Amino acid sequence: MRDKKKCAVYPLKTILLYSIMILFIFYHIQKGEVQLFEKITTAISSINSLIWGLPMIVLLFGTHIFMTFKTGFIQKKIFKAIKLSVSKDSGAKGDISQFAALTTALASTIGTGNIIGVGTAIVLGGPGAVFWCWLTGIFGIATKYSESLIAVKYRVRTKDGSMLGGAMYALERGLKQKWLGILFAVFTALAAFGIGCGVQVNAISSVVNTNINHAIQGSSSWFAEFINAHPSAVSLAVGIAAAILAAFVIFGGVKSISKVCEMLVPVMAVFYVLGCIIILIFNFDYLDDAVILILKSAFTKTSAAGGLVGSGIMAASRYGIARGLFSNESGMGSAPIVASAAQTKNPVRQALVSSTGTFWDTVVVCLMTGLVLVSSILKNDDIDVTGLEGGELTTAAFSQIGVFGNVILIVGIISFAFSTVLGWSYYSDRCIDYLFGSKGLIPYRIIFLIVLAAAPCINLSAVWDMADMLNAFMAIPNLIAVIGLSGVISSETKHYLENLDEEDTTPIPVIDK
Repeated sequence: MRDKKKCAVYPLKTILLYSIMILFIFYHIQKGEVQLFEKITTAISSINSLIWGLPMIVLLFGTHIFMTFKTGFIQKKIFKAIKLSVSKDSGAKGDISQFAALTTALASTIGTGNIIGVGTAIVLGGPGAVFWCWLTGIFGIATKYSESLIAVKYRVRTKDGSMLGGAMYALERGLKQKWLGILFAVFTALAAFGIGCGVQVNAISSVVNTNINHAIQGSSSWFAEFINAHPSAVSLAVGIAAAILAAFVIFGGVKSISKVCEMLVPVMAVFYVLGCIIILIFNFDYLDDAVILILKSAFTKTSAAGGLVGSGIMAASRYGIARGLFSNESGMGSAPIVASAAQTKNPVRQALVSSTGTFWDTVVVCLMTGLVLVSSILKNDDIDVTGLEGGELTTAAFSQIGVFGNVILIVGIISFAFSTVLGWSYYSDRCIDYLFGSKGLIPYRIIFLIVLAAAPCINLSAVWDMADMLNAFMAIPNLIAVIGLSGVISSETKHYLENLDEEDTTPIPVIDK
């Protein structure tokens, strides 16, 4: 009876604490105490300039190319992998189906990186950034395959039967470098506040604000007067609503998250892609020019209509690769965390399924978004990228198809971003569990929800810069795991690739969690 009372009281205490902390944060934000954010933004921007220079580009792209050769050009198996992704692996060990693991990973990747991120890359790096983003996806298939393979191979099982895996376990068990596993877990838990939280809700807020301001322009209604008098009201409402909705799902764990993603991801992806196809049909006469401009701007300094300026290969590759990494997460080690929970007979089988995530996310969706944006700028003289942010550019492009375009964009961003929040909440949960055990989950989730609610009040560029920095920090130990275990990856691939139905009988260690 006592335990039941505790269970009944605990959620109430959690909600109360959560509410008090949110009110405290917003009180100080409304008081104008935001100078600290400006100082942090400046520092982060400086760090990014250093991190996302030539060394990171070489490390990331180099790993993609290296693993492409080590896996025997695994990209050629992509259509077989797509077929596997919709097949059941009956009787295999794991917590969720292969398809559920894929959709949860896709929920984290197909999101604002495809919509806002590509727009941001074009604004900052020119149209050539689209090419580097796409190329990151092509070669990134091999890295996504590799990191997912070792995540499954070195996964562990808890006493209650749950599967745990990811780069932290591969580093600890495969390379015997637990300290690197700890670093990865710490950086991932922190990165979740950026890529999996702040960026997503900030993007939702940006698009919602843009469309509401457009709708009330010139209006004298009470709603218009309220919004004009309280410009942060919409952002605040978006943040709190997102936090409340997310709380209902993330406290249910991986099965709850995967169930929502399994239903949401296919629908939202098809919905958005259809919108892109419609716009590309409208812009058909400008597609050739768009492709030529993208390719030319990837390597040279160019200028075109609508304020499109190519800044050369370094700027285009920096922002294109950064946004490509942000979008498909190949090399970051995030998606393998949920891949390790999948029901699969052997590591190669699930690795193939996981690799399709990069294909759909970047090779297909990011490319379509890039073509939509560049062709729309070339076609419409009233679209000028000068002074625009990524979300504003995307809104301008989709406005070509009127109200329907705005609906597609709003619904797409909200659903994409929210599903990304859910996926990343699981990734960060697993990392916190690795670091502190289950006792650390509730406090972290509360902090995660608070950041989710407060993020719309923070400058968008600052959030993007923070996301880029933390992405790089978590990618480095993960890439060390991939390169260090490349021999294992190659050996496992050769053994299982032509025997995908063979079951891996290697005992899975049971840990006390």
